[in-house]
Amino acid sequence: MLPAPHALAIIAILAVGTAVTRFLPFIFFPNAEAAPRFVNYLGKVLPAAAISLLVVYSFRDVEFTAGPYGLPEVISIAAVAGLHVWRKNTLLSIAAGTVIYMVLVQFVF
Repeated sequence: MLPAPHALAIIAILAVGTAVTRFLPFIFFPNAEAAPRFVNYLGKVLPAAAISLLVVYSFRDVEFTAGPYGLPEVISIAAVAGLHVWRKNTLLSIAAGTVIYMVLVQFVF
């Protein structure tokens, strides 16, 4: 375990680093219309790309040829997608998908 001063220093450095990465785009491009087209394009496509990457990553260790054949994962992802299309609430979709997955893994499969 790290001594308290080291732990606090690490937390402070991580907090500053996170804040800097969050604020830099607003400092460089204070007016969203003045941002280069490429930056605006990235702002539109990166969220979907990140979600796609997370979906692929969540299936990396799923064994579709052995029971339960990936059913908990597929059911949970379908629930997240369905809830998001229906309610348009990201937090609700992710929380419900997590709960559904955990219930399926712990009690059903």
